[in-house]
Amino acid sequence: MPANNMFGRNKDLIGVRKYGQVWTPQPIAEIMAEYVLADQSSTVFDPAVGEGVFFRVAKKIAERDRFKINLVGMEIDELALKKAIASGLDSQDLHDVSIGDFILSPPQTKFSAIIANPPYVRHHRIDKDKKKEIRRQSERIIGKPIDGRAGLHVHFLIRSLTLLAEDGRLSFIVPSDICEGRFAEVLWQWIASNFAIEAVLTFDAASSPFPHTDINPIILFIRHSPPKNDFIWARCKTVRYDILKRWVLSGFSESDSSELYSVRRKTEEGIKTGLSRFPHLSRGGSTYYVLADFAQVRRGIATGANDFFFMTLDRMYSLGLSQEYFVRSIGRTRDVPGEEIDEELLSTLEEQGRPTWLLSLGDICMDQLPAALVNYLNEGELKGLPNRPLIAQRKPWYKMERRDPPPILFAYLGRRRCRFIKNNAGIVPLSCFLCLYPFVRDDELIERLCSALNHPDTLANLSLVGKSYGGGAIKVEPRLLERLPIPDHVVDKFDLRVCKPSILNNDICGYINTYQT
Repeated sequence: MPANNMFGRNKDLIGVRKYGQVWTPQPIAEIMAEYVLADQSSTVFDPAVGEGVFFRVAKKIAERDRFKINLVGMEIDELALKKAIASGLDSQDLHDVSIGDFILSPPQTKFSAIIANPPYVRHHRIDKDKKKEIRRQSERIIGKPIDGRAGLHVHFLIRSLTLLAEDGRLSFIVPSDICEGRFAEVLWQWIASNFAIEAVLTFDAASSPFPHTDINPIILFIRHSPPKNDFIWARCKTVRYDILKRWVLSGFSESDSSELYSVRRKTEEGIKTGLSRFPHLSRGGSTYYVLADFAQVRRGIATGANDFFFMTLDRMYSLGLSQEYFVRSIGRTRDVPGEEIDEELLSTLEEQGRPTWLLSLGDICMDQLPAALVNYLNEGELKGLPNRPLIAQRKPWYKMERRDPPPILFAYLGRRRCRFIKNNAGIVPLSCFLCLYPFVRDDELIERLCSALNHPDTLANLSLVGKSYGGGAIKVEPRLLERLPIPDHVVDKFDLRVCKPSILNNDICGYINTYQT
């Protein structure tokens, strides 16, 4: 299936949502197979066979190099195996493929070549009981708990590594969050202590094998041999699969060209920085400014039911509700096209029918509220809102989180560019924004800080602290945003040396390598 047609087809979306299926383009599969079959392994194992692209390319390599190969695998979706037959495999090719759940019932055999594009199922889509069991199993393997936000692909990698024979090779193509999530350091410390990370291949947004998706892929090349102190890290700049294939066949040579940037990195640095991120250049014992030197970061308000608590002025009036129980708010990043929120923008949003009013009640009793508002809250109870997970934690259920209007907002979700926004209208944002509260409440300083944060060199550092997705999108959690490095020259340009800079370890700060996209 062509890479640019993998998504958007109704019948294929079923597989994407239920099983996390994202078909691998054949040229990428060839690159991965060249690595795992470099020693002409007699057997290759795929724990998520899907439509069989890895089997097809493995057969071609075996025929080209004149060695016999046995194809072994598992697949949970029988329909996917029908696609494998339609794509060119035959029943003999699939003879040793088992139908079943690889995570819960993996084979008991070791394999010298393992290759996969594991299912991309995010943690919140995993059945609760299954999630509990696979976390327990992974903890037993690693020796430490794996954060509950790890997706199914993380556990696939862990299980597969336990099946890798001595001196065997494994190649996985996975979302980059496998190197960026809260679970990442525990996971990669275990891997680096027990296996040799030989190479990691990342992609520019323009060269992604999965365009038009929220997946930022990374290819791992790992060997079951003594751990290594360094590895080769590469960035694919253009869609030139022939160059990538030569790079793999060369044993991951270091190079820097208009198509591929490849460099040797220390394993310890790579794990601390994130294997999906550019390497840091250490500045020794230098001091750095980070966002936490200037401001505290909090997430925006999570209502638990935006369609109930967040509304337009027209709807408020039609329900007979009073403005005194509401605060002005912004609910989505694309409602703010620029870098400033003012009254004119709020008026424009109202004219467009966009909600800008948030019902913001405290723990006041219902009998102290006006009849119209009580009736509205009763409607919410009939809809079952008090039983929703987030809302159920509040007492009373309609009590809203409180935030002081933040002077600066950070837009970190959606397809629009990440940016810092000056809040001149005094709104409180919903959870698609982060709230920045500068320590010095001086309008001029806040203006300079906002400009410094929107400087291209500061925004470039978001990749050091955020989780990356397809199309260059980045998500940054509040505590990680506080660690955002602000370059010295930017601090000087906007005259921000009003506090002592943080003395931070090199795993937090550093200069992005001089890589040119």
